[in-house]
Amino acid sequence: MTSSRPYHHGDLRRSVLTAAVEVIEESGPGAISLRDLARRAGVSHAAPAHHFGDKAGLLTAVAVEGYRLLGDALSGARERTDSFLEVGVAYVRFALEHRAHFEVMFRPDLYHRDDPDLLAARRASAEALYGGVTGLPEAQAGPDPLTSAVAAWSVVHGFATLWLNGVVPPDLGRDPEEAARAVAGVLFRSG
Repeated sequence: MTSSRPYHHGDLRRSVLTAAVEVIEESGPGAISLRDLARRAGVSHAAPAHHFGDKAGLLTAVAVEGYRLLGDALSGARERTDSFLEVGVAYVRFALEHRAHFEVMFRPDLYHRDDPDLLAARRASAEALYGGVTGLPEAQAGPDPLTSAVAAWSVVHGFATLWLNGVVPPDLGRDPEEAARAVAGVLFRSG
């Protein structure tokens, strides 16, 4: 019996990752099935396992891609604005524009947490996020820049999560970036 599905697919890895992001956006990471992703990508059910091993391997790849995208977004914001506050706003923007990645990245129970690519991507995004604190005056960064950086991250991560879940008070407005500036601005003022 021959299969009607082609053996070669072009960029199967990218196709399966794209399909995974779509499923996560539609139904959350719990809805991921390698068999369903193969169907969506138009390949045999074994093809995704060949590239990712298992569901955790696939979600590891989603998290790696997410951390890389986040690092690029944060670095770009720093280069354009030289404002730690705007880096925080870029974090919120990333969460809204890449919700599927965001939902996976901070759920280490879903993926292989010791994956070298994941560790490198997470470290690079952390450096992009925390890097701006060291350049702030002590009045803004405080005596312990790492604690200040984690405080700022907590604020923007929490705000992004609240916005995504639709529980931010409507009085803050409809523009998530302006609302993020107001909320994060309580902790750090742009220079």
